[in-house]
Amino acid sequence: MTRYLIAECALNLRILFRQPGFWVPTVLFPAMLYSFFGANSGGGQWAANAMASFCVYAVLGVGFFQFGVSVAQDRESAFATWQRSLPGGIGVQWVARVVAALFFVTIAVVLVVVMALVLTDQRPGAAPLARLAVVCLASSVTAIFMGIALGSFTPARAAVPLANLIYLPLAYLGGLWVPPMFMPDAIAAISVWTPTRAMGELSWAAINGTGFETRYAVILLGWTAGAMALAGLAQLREGRRA
Repeated sequence: MTRYLIAECALNLRILFRQPGFWVPTVLFPAMLYSFFGANSGGGQWAANAMASFCVYAVLGVGFFQFGVSVAQDRESAFATWQRSLPGGIGVQWVARVVAALFFVTIAVVLVVVMALVLTDQRPGAAPLARLAVVCLASSVTAIFMGIALGSFTPARAAVPLANLIYLPLAYLGGLWVPPMFMPDAIAAISVWTPTRAMGELSWAAINGTGFETRYAVILLGWTAGAMALAGLAQLREGRRA
């Protein structure tokens, strides 16, 4: 089983590396957007929160585009149908997708942090960065399975526009672009229930070394469980069709 998992991880990475037009923009765009907007957010806590926000934004992008779109495309390929017949089962393929996603998430997040170090006066210590890394790791699992769930129910041609339709509003609602205190009251009331707001709150607390409300961890866990359930349901449906 371990050898099959390693082979599946290597296959996922090889496929993605052969499509630079697909993964390069996903990895570079958050750092580029941060350098245009986030780096000008001010100093101190504002700058720290902006860096953390764009790290979460990077995580979200990889989950939705690298995997939401690729899963939708894979469902229409004969190769994916053949893969489902292999002895490892869908669980090994999911783990391999998560491992591949974490590889690209790491690159995207590191690029945002590097841009923060170059363009601002931010010099976070090892402990805040380690806490932020843990939040990004947890957020990655949620984003990946949300992407897999999206791709599992979406035709390949509709995957990109639908990913944008969900991903961009979630980034705004989560306070990743506009701090929650500047949101209209109606938007702020919705924001607190979104997975991106939970990711944002946890990341801001991590980088600033402050406490966070437990409900945000519970909300993120709930979204993760829901996304995994939807992805599992879709895979069962695909298995019956195969």
